[in-house]
Amino acid sequence: MSYLRDRAIIHGHHLTHPLSHGLLFKCKVSRKWQAGKRCRPISFPLLIISHRKFVQQMKKHLFLFIITFFASFASFACDICGCGVGSYYTGILPEFNKHILGLRYRYNSLQTHLAPGGTATYLTTLEKFNTIDLWTGWTISPKVRLMAYVPLNINERINQGTTTKKSGVGDIGVQAFYQVFDNRSASGKNFISHSLWLGGGIKLPTGKYESALKDESGQSANTFQLGTGSVDFTINGMYDLRIQDFGINTTASYKINTKNSDKYEYGNKLSSAMQAYYKVRVKNRFTVAPNAGFAYETAAKDFDNKIKADISGGNITLLTTGVEITTGKIAVGGNFQSPLAQQLANGSIKARNRMMLHVSLLL
Repeated sequence: MSYLRDRAIIHGHHLTHPLSHGLLFKCKVSRKWQAGKRCRPISFPLLIISHRKFVQQMKKHLFLFIITFFASFASFACDICGCGVGSYYTGILPEFNKHILGLRYRYNSLQTHLAPGGTATYLTTLEKFNTIDLWTGWTISPKVRLMAYVPLNINERINQGTTTKKSGVGDIGVQAFYQVFDNRSASGKNFISHSLWLGGGIKLPTGKYESALKDESGQSANTFQLGTGSVDFTINGMYDLRIQDFGINTTASYKINTKNSDKYEYGNKLSSAMQAYYKVRVKNRFTVAPNAGFAYETAAKDFDNKIKADISGGNITLLTTGVEITTGKIAVGGNFQSPLAQQLANGSIKARNRMMLHVSLLL
């Protein structure tokens, strides 16, 4: 079979938007994009992207992508980045039509009480944070979605052979998203789509905050809590650019913390992530989507009774890798995050590797 130099030839190729409501297929007979089953099943997709058309269309869509991504670096804010209360990186969310219900396990850890230069001393402590989230999402209308989560936190602190544990319900959160646009275009046999969701949310102080766990001397970060003890708010954005089954997903979230009853106020938090992914249909039974990218978090200082807490705030950059697998109404996946660079709490804290696993039921 011969191929034209500046044409993309796709046979029986499936396309799925991460935030859309289903699959699109290129029909081999009618040559049109259709929803539902393929007109004629083919054993594997065949794709040749025209370089000239690719560049022309990418100029239009990358402009918005670049603005969305770099805007997430423009502010400063956070609890201790990536650790303790307030951290909520989720990776690429599974697709769903009307409802979704899932369980998600998150793990991260850090070293505290480090001496200048990151040197460990007899005071150095290892803190581990295990979180199990029950979460759900509802499609209220084609442009409106609600999401909510209830976390169970299991914290562990280890110092000189002594282990302290505490567990309980964390801070419950609810978020609403509005789809600003979902544009799809076909130029010849090339298919490009991009969408933007904006939203906001509220986090309730359902997790227990203990004033006794706070170091009154200010020499230790206030991370070993089940909740912030405050009503907090989030501003969220999600942008996705798709070229056939290759995509780039970027998210940004700004968390505005308020003062709790103990007059402690965690610093605001800005989190952003950019991931590239590629979807592969395996034997027409399930979809595998490996992904890789970067995450960035930055933090403002905390305030304790209007006094700035020096051992707080900072920033961290992480490398992320993961995979999402969907078959029928079940989605499973996970990701691993490894710090590339960090400066947390004036160097007295060092974040370690993180991970996330999930299983979801698509309804």
